[in-house]
Amino acid sequence: MATFVVAITGGVASGKSELARRFADLGIAIADADVVARQIVAPGQEALALIAERFGAGILREDGALDRGQLRERIFADPAARRDLETITHPRIRRELMSQCAAATGVYAMVAIPLLTEAGGRTGYPWLQRILVVDAPEQVQRARLMARDQASRELAERMIRAQADRQQRLALADDVVINDAATAALDAPVARLDALYRRLAAARGG
Repeated sequence: MATFVVAITGGVASGKSELARRFADLGIAIADADVVARQIVAPGQEALALIAERFGAGILREDGALDRGQLRERIFADPAARRDLETITHPRIRRELMSQCAAATGVYAMVAIPLLTEAGGRTGYPWLQRILVVDAPEQVQRARLMARDQASRELAERMIRAQADRQQRLALADDVVINDAATAALDAPVARLDALYRRLAAARGG
């Protein structure tokens, strides 16, 4: 069981997934909040029933699965709807992530939590030992969203504004990686941080 857990967080399209993949390549177990978020809203799950109750049966596709595109449009247009969704999903995501990290083997474990700031930071996740923030300028986030998700400029702006701002995320950070260039530029900070986390975990007895 890993007793030293590092969170990776950052704004939308900041490069969290790319950074997490590089740590995974080093043999580090990664619990991913995005993966868990999809699992808990699968057909038959309690969270999906609660979402349909809150947003109406029209939020489901014909096969009974969640219409994620429609839900995304609604929550980024309505802050109250987003808060209602988070009330349903965040506690369930938190419990599953903690369970996965507790079961992880290795020197340390990592947990990717895009909405860590919005979910209360260390107050919401008191079992974290370290927080790594992936930071990118807003213009870079916007360009990535428009290219990656075929989002309009307006939707990209709403997605960025719907999240905590850069300064709020950076205020939580123990470590920061700036991701505004080619992905190869991530190699050096990942190697440095992996060495740091291994030392800290060993000192803790993890």
